This record gives sequence, structure tokens and C-alpha cells, in this order.
Amino acid sequence: MLNRLQDVFKSFQQHDVKYLVIGGIASILHGVPRATFDLDILIEATPANALRLLDALLDADFGTASLTNVEDLLANEITIFKDKVRIDVQTSTPGIKFEDAWSRKETMEYQGQHFHVVSKKTLFPQSEQPPERSTWRMFAFSNFPRTKTTPNKHLKRTRKRAA
Repeated sequence: MLNRLQDVFKSFQQHDVKYLVIGGIASILHGVPRATFDLDILIEATPANALRLLDALLDADFGTASLTNVEDLLANEITIFKDKVRIDVQTSTPGIKFEDAWSRKETMEYQGQHFHVVSKKTLFPQSEQPPERSTWRMFAFSNFPRTKTTPNKHLKRTRKRAA
């Protein structure tokens, strides 16, 4: 999935879009196994940032970005862009304030491209931490054969803020 998002992250960086990867991809990047087929991002809900986001999506060949405008994007909690991949842009999400999450974000790198991810502590508050790896098999994978997993060698954390 990250391969298909390289151009998007590059365009976000070039346009100085303030965004955080949240949802399924963020969970996976923090070690929680789950399937996802879209990118969920939380943006700073300001007119200037929304305009930068739309410009970045257009530059990344997301033609559906031309079907909306800044006012409509900011008037909705979720706007879905479906082109090469599906991107769900959220202007707000329960339990996460953008400003707080931005100050604790993690910047990760995949094949030379940097992108911003909500921190594990923000994604999973202390009382809702994801289960330990040893318990995953009990409730999620008990019917699957055991396989050895290896970390993705192409993904690395470049900067991590202390929470």
C-alpha cells in the first residue's frame, strides 16, 4: 500500500500540507495487524491547509480533488477521494485533536519518502493500548497457521518525539 502512496506523500511534502496518517495504516505501522485498503488522514482544518491539500492531490494526479472546494472540504468531517487509491480526508475525528496529535506526531520514511503518522500513544490511549503480540494469536489468529514475520526493512522511523 505504501508503494502506491509515494506520489501522494511527496506532493503533500512539496505543498507543506499538515496531515497525519491515522486509521488502519497507522495501526499497521505501529504493529497492530489488520487489513486496510485506503489511507485515512486527519488534516489541520484551516482554509490555507485545505487549499494546499487539494493542490497536492491534483499534483499527485487525483482528479477527484477538482470536484470539491475548500469550503465543502471543511464543512464535512470526512471527504473521500477515490482515484489510484482511496484517501479518506478527515477534518476531525473522535478522541483526537489535531493540534495535540501534530505536536506528538512521528515522521516515518519509506523508500526515501517521509510522511507523518499519528503517534502510537495518540492512536491508542493508555487505557486502550493494543494487545500484546503474545495475545494476538488467542483472539485474532487462532485459526491461521503460524508463520514467522519479519519487519519491513524498507520502513524506518526517522524521528520520534517523546510522548
